[in-house]
Amino acid sequence: MKTIKFFSIATACFLAAIGCSKTTPVSPDTQLKAVPTVFSDQTSEFAFDFLKKHNAAEKADKNYFVSPLSLHIALGMLLNGANGKTKDEIQSGLRLSSDDMAANNNVYKDLMEGLPKTDPKVTNTIANSVWYRNSFSVEKSFLDILKTSFNAAAYAEDFNNAATVGKINAWASDNTNGKIKQVLDKIEPAHVMFLMNALYFKGDWKIPFKVENTRDETFFGTSTVAKKVKMMNMTEKVKYAKRPDYQAIELPYGSGNYVMTVLLPNENTLTMKADLASTSVINLINTMSATEWKSLHAAMQEQKVIVGLPKFTLEYETNLNAVLGKMGMPTMFSDAADLSKISPPAGKLKVGFVKQNTFVAVDEKGTEAAAVTTIGIELTSAPILPEFVCNRPFAFFISEKQSNTILFAGKIVNL
Repeated sequence: MKTIKFFSIATACFLAAIGCSKTTPVSPDTQLKAVPTVFSDQTSEFAFDFLKKHNAAEKADKNYFVSPLSLHIALGMLLNGANGKTKDEIQSGLRLSSDDMAANNNVYKDLMEGLPKTDPKVTNTIANSVWYRNSFSVEKSFLDILKTSFNAAAYAEDFNNAATVGKINAWASDNTNGKIKQVLDKIEPAHVMFLMNALYFKGDWKIPFKVENTRDETFFGTSTVAKKVKMMNMTEKVKYAKRPDYQAIELPYGSGNYVMTVLLPNENTLTMKADLASTSVINLINTMSATEWKSLHAAMQEQKVIVGLPKFTLEYETNLNAVLGKMGMPTMFSDAADLSKISPPAGKLKVGFVKQNTFVAVDEKGTEAAAVTTIGIELTSAPILPEFVCNRPFAFFISEKQSNTILFAGKIVNL
């Protein structure tokens, strides 16, 4: 039996919340406010563009786990501090066609307030924070927007104190149920601010796998040596679809408002080869789009299916600078960045790094997943001024410019 590198649980939660129909009725207390269709479609496009670009950047034989939702929210906070070309690139990269930041921020707010409430049987928390050097001047309007629209806590700290790194890591740990304990190992002198989003998910399967049905089975990955894994098994009614190049199932959590969608490339005689095993997955991800995602879920029908899913735990960390650059957002990483809504003037700040730390564990009971996206903002490079200090022997001349006549010349070796 073959399997694939799974799409992010956070992706599934995000896209299910904004683009897919609910599997069970919801009470008014758990009803997520309607997300504008345009926003929904555009954020789906962002998610798949991100996955494709990241897929291309990551090694073909390496597992990964990322959160488009966490990244989108963190960049959404940054967008509120950007101006000019930098703002245009971030907005375009996020696939947000509307220039109405207040409207966009309201949708972010609705998602962050509504997603954790959509299923009382599932735990889903979203937290934001902004950390800045206590000697650095931040625009009050920027902090107010982050607090109002993103519920972001603001912390002014001494970045020269090693204890500050511990405080930031503790915040990440506290907001991921201890699953992500470290996102920073040090603070560079140029760093003046960190924008952070933490996303945590824990859901039990609506139909759990029975532990007694878990058995050792062979997993054919990219290695030339097949590996034995703990394969969970069940035969139950689940939503299923067979597409031209792959098949898919939908495994619900809790009451069914959150789901894991698993995509499995079609098996053929060639995919047993290690190099082609990963190629089939890469090709599958590259063919996914917001349109195909909608079409897939529309095609899914509930039927009895023999399901085999391996147990696994994965911790992952990735720097996203290059990926975001390829998604059309290079200027924010350069000295030409305009983040003047955070702290004027333009050209003073740039994004030093965007990184994501993630965790996922899948077993017979359910899934636990977490992500922290950290955006490090730093001072742009100050021009390197030449030093001319006459503290050693020197020569000098006195001349007339129009005639280019040297009137005097001298040398000083002792004073």
